[in-house]
Amino acid sequence: MSEHRPHDPALDAARYRSHRADASDAGEQGPDIARLTDKRLAGEADEPLAARRRRDRIDTQHLWVERQIVEAQRRGDFDDLPLAGKPIPGLSSGDPDWWTKALVERERLDGVAPESVLLRREDADLDARLDALADEAAVRESIEAFNARVLSARARPSAGPPLVTGLRDATREVAAWRARRGR
Repeated sequence: MSEHRPHDPALDAARYRSHRADASDAGEQGPDIARLTDKRLAGEADEPLAARRRRDRIDTQHLWVERQIVEAQRRGDFDDLPLAGKPIPGLSSGDPDWWTKALVERERLDGVAPESVLLRREDADLDARLDALADEAAVRESIEAFNARVLSARARPSAGPPLVTGLRDATREVAAWRARRGR
């Protein structure tokens, strides 16, 4: 068990400068401070030097982050940001899923909904997709594939809204397809 040593601010400062010198080019005072730190820590042989340096680096990482932010502010990296001084969109809506909905919209993710909702959307867009097909066989094949997905969804328990999408009659859909094409 290691004994408790009193807090030494000079040692902490030396550690910080040593790690800072290690991280950047070991220019101005890096090697001297590293030697001083190594000598003062030689008595603490409970843990290897590399482990102590890693622990100390973690302990002072917040200082490095703060320094990076201050330097970025001085350079003007945060000037003229699009939402500067304005509230973050969506935070005031009261919707707990605002972030997820914004992600889906921003990334244009498709197929991220319960199967019943996806089938309802597909049903609404089916006529337009059928109109783009060139022959009756393709229309029938598309209707059969749609009906198979609806039947498959009905056979499984629903996770979400109930499935209200009905089956499409292939013969009726082909006749409607012909009428829309003017044949």
